[in-house]
Amino acid sequence: MKKLFYLIFMALLPGISHGQAVNSLKSVNQELLSSNLPIVIINTFQGEQIPDPYKITADMKIIWNGGTKRNFITDSGNVYTGKIGIEIRGAYSASLPQKPYSLETRDVNGAALNVSILGMPSENDWILTANYNDKTFLRNYLAFEIFRKMGHYAPRTRFCEVVINGEYQGIYLLGEKIKQDKGRVDIAELKPRDDTGDEVTGGYIIKNDYYSDGDSWASHFSPVNRQGATVHFVYFDPKPADIAQPQKDYIKDFINTLETVLYNPSFSAPVFGYKSYLDVNSFADYFILSEVTRNVDAYKKSRYFFKNRDSRGGLLFSGPPWDYDWAWKTLTENCIHFNKTDGSGWAYKINECYADPVPPSWEVRMMQDPEFVRMIHNRYFELRSSYLSQSWIESTIDSVTNLLDEAQVRHYQKWPILGVNVGTPEPDFQPDTYKGDINKFKSWINTRLTWLDANMPGIDVSVRDIKSGEVRCRLFPNPFDDLIYIEADREIEEIAVIDVSGTVVRELTALCSFSVRADLSGIKTGLYIVKIRLNNDEVIVNKIIKK
Repeated sequence: MKKLFYLIFMALLPGISHGQAVNSLKSVNQELLSSNLPIVIINTFQGEQIPDPYKITADMKIIWNGGTKRNFITDSGNVYTGKIGIEIRGAYSASLPQKPYSLETRDVNGAALNVSILGMPSENDWILTANYNDKTFLRNYLAFEIFRKMGHYAPRTRFCEVVINGEYQGIYLLGEKIKQDKGRVDIAELKPRDDTGDEVTGGYIIKNDYYSDGDSWASHFSPVNRQGATVHFVYFDPKPADIAQPQKDYIKDFINTLETVLYNPSFSAPVFGYKSYLDVNSFADYFILSEVTRNVDAYKKSRYFFKNRDSRGGLLFSGPPWDYDWAWKTLTENCIHFNKTDGSGWAYKINECYADPVPPSWEVRMMQDPEFVRMIHNRYFELRSSYLSQSWIESTIDSVTNLLDEAQVRHYQKWPILGVNVGTPEPDFQPDTYKGDINKFKSWINTRLTWLDANMPGIDVSVRDIKSGEVRCRLFPNPFDDLIYIEADREIEEIAVIDVSGTVVRELTALCSFSVRADLSGIKTGLYIVKIRLNNDEVIVNKIIKK
């Protein structure tokens, strides 16, 4: 029987020697023969080390018998068996002993291969998130689950146990990489040739994060609570190497005009105000999630935004959420908003602690809009009776801890860190049992929610909803050189540009478009009036300045 097991194991590990197989078999045999979780087995060619930051080819199989039967490492890969590209991913997390990985499922020729894994929609880009910095295994999982319950997309994940080159690696979250796709961030695919009309208006995914030359641009504005600091926006999807220059120009102009409007005294105006540029509901829910978790990274790092085409709404959304292993906990760092044990502090005020990278902190300005504050207040207390209730949160935690009760024993045999202050520096006690860490986690959440209940800004009054049929309109850049974009959530029929004497200097008719790129080269510098007639005969008027 032992010989048969060895032969099967050798078949699972192509490219390794007899001696490696014996040692690997001994290692796995001691730690993992079967699991109630999916098992992911990855083998590189002759045990090659997985690099950072480029992918190498490897073999992967995933074993999952549907939850009704145990999963054995000798089972066939009934979820996936085939080639992958794999690399270490992350910044700080990549420095920890349990490494996180980025995977690409591939065909035999090395091309990306879309597959459905563990019930998640078909795709080829996947993430294996390590849990060395999260002894509960719940910080990312719970944050993503809450944001989905709020009605937004967040990466889907599945708990699994991982073996790489015959060595047990512990519990991971296998999940979706953030990217444009129908099953993920469901916005239009932006191709290099999409450089005019409605096509150039979406879809974009950008983020605040670490940056380098060529992958980002600098904002023209400093945060309102950190004057003089420089904010960078990073191109994410399309990637910096793939995004065309007209697309770069468009999204930079869009963000610059949003910030111009946001920092204007009339920023909360109903038509050309900041709500004409961003989706306030997603920003409100992202704010609430960030504050409930008191996530130090929520605004400065791994903070995503996405924008669809104008014909599909055209607003900038906040999300998806990512990177919550530093959240739901008290930090040692010298910042009043994150180091208190009484549940106090505001994540959105992180610029008061000289954050790096510098976040734009638009929420600081938005919280000066009483209507947005009331929206936050009402939404928070609405959620406190459902997906932010202590009972729902603790029930979700309990279901995960029950699921992981067996696997966490193996995980902490591999990584004996219970009771040890590793990863994120924390000033408070470190429980020496998994149950103790879960109880500490629940207690932290209860303390945080109690403080938020007593300190959430605003009062419980009705918030003015955007009325059915009320149009949001955008015009940018303003001031402009030669080109302007005019966008609305109704089709635009006509545009007239009028100088201060009342003379029409440019007229565009029979447009029938949600987005118009108007060439105003040749007109003199100065102030102009733009009249925009929509397909319901509504006329919107705004001022523009030619530089």
